Amino acid sequence: MLSSSAYPQPPEESASGRSAAGAPGEVESAAQPTRAGESASGTESVDWLGLPEPVRERVAALAAAALGKLPSDDVPRQLRPVARFAPAKRAKLGGTALLKALRDSSRFRTAVLEWLREHRVDALNPNDDDSVAAAAAAVLLGESSASSRVRLVAKNTEESALRAERDAAVARVRKLEAEVGRLREELEEAHAVVERARTEREEELNRLRGRLRKQGIVVREAQDAAAEAVAARERIQAERDAEIEAMAERLERERQKAAAERTRAERAVSEAEAARQSAREARDADEMRLSMLLDTLSGAVDGLRRELSVGPSPRRPADAVRGASPGRRGGRVSEPAALDTLLALPNVHVIVDGYNITKTGYPELSLAEQRQRLVRELGALVSRTGAEVTVVFDGADVTSIPAAGPRNVRVLFSDPGVLADDVIRSLVRSEPQGRPLVVATSDQAVVNSVCAEGSYAVPASVLLTRLGRV
Repeated sequence: MLSSSAYPQPPEESASGRSAAGAPGEVESAAQPTRAGESASGTESVDWLGLPEPVRERVAALAAAALGKLPSDDVPRQLRPVARFAPAKRAKLGGTALLKALRDSSRFRTAVLEWLREHRVDALNPNDDDSVAAAAAAVLLGESSASSRVRLVAKNTEESALRAERDAAVARVRKLEAEVGRLREELEEAHAVVERARTEREEELNRLRGRLRKQGIVVREAQDAAAEAVAARERIQAERDAEIEAMAERLERERQKAAAERTRAERAVSEAEAARQSAREARDADEMRLSMLLDTLSGAVDGLRRELSVGPSPRRPADAVRGASPGRRGGRVSEPAALDTLLALPNVHVIVDGYNITKTGYPELSLAEQRQRLVRELGALVSRTGAEVTVVFDGADVTSIPAAGPRNVRVLFSDPGVLADDVIRSLVRSEPQGRPLVVATSDQAVVNSVCAEGSYAVPASVLLTRLGRV
């Protein structure tokens, strides 16, 4: 284990969250960077958002691991939505936000370092044999060697990419050499055929001359016959030569055509990859702008509530009576009978996590058939109970969304880049307080969040059992 003196130490904080210098809510230390990406000794700054992809992913993963365990006072406001993500999604979906917070907030950076020293001290070794791990540790600790280590990782990454390109080029050259060898073999076979034909014709002429000599044919007829045979041989030779040349030209054209086809195929693959990269970059930019817009709107609404002194749920005189309480709403439902009781409540709203239910009940069907079967069974449930039913599917795997849903069942598809889990949480938050809500899903992250909002969570197996009795 590394000693605590090997890394910069943050100042001690009191129980109220004030630093030793007395500034509330801020952690400052001479050993921490004075600005984002710049060490206290004034060494070369590190571009947090321009880190090589392996170092960027490592830093984001370490920050994401610490984010879920930190007190809310140490988490910047822009990271609080990221903290609500499932642990496996924080680094992937909130990587850019985490790096910006590490760059801009010394308090958050110090809190992350403290958590890593306590739980992941192996991740803070700037002398690690793994260059990526060493570079990530140096960046987090503000080491003077951080820039050089980051450049080393970038260089290694670039060299790996160049080696991959070189290996691909060598493979293409070897393939072309094999094809050229095959064409040479075919040409040699054609030459062998021509040579055999020439030999056969010459043997035939020799046999004719012998027969003419044995039969005592007059010299003139023999000469004429020989001249005709020579002419025939030359004509056949000319025809064979022309055929060989035509075959060679045809083979050359085929080779050139194959080379042109390979060139077009490689160009098409390159253009397709560039188009996919552009699409990914545009999607990432759109998601970043949407996240910033949502953070801005959330901050504006919170500021307006504080300015108007308006709380989210104003109390009534009856709420102040002592000695009695309305009891806790929401919770987990594990029996079909309890689900029947909830469906009998007036104005109940049932929200269904579509693919979570179908992939539990009938995963052997195609996605389209899963959706049709679930919606049909929910329609029968609505006819029997009169409950309002909304089913939410992920829109990522849907190539064409139906123009109209079935009667009495609201069918929603998440927009590109939006998870169906987030749509379900938004539906729960949009309902007025006091309305009975039932969320059918076995996703524990969704179950915990909707129960915290006062909704009832029903596992997929319980809903499938109830649908089987409709």
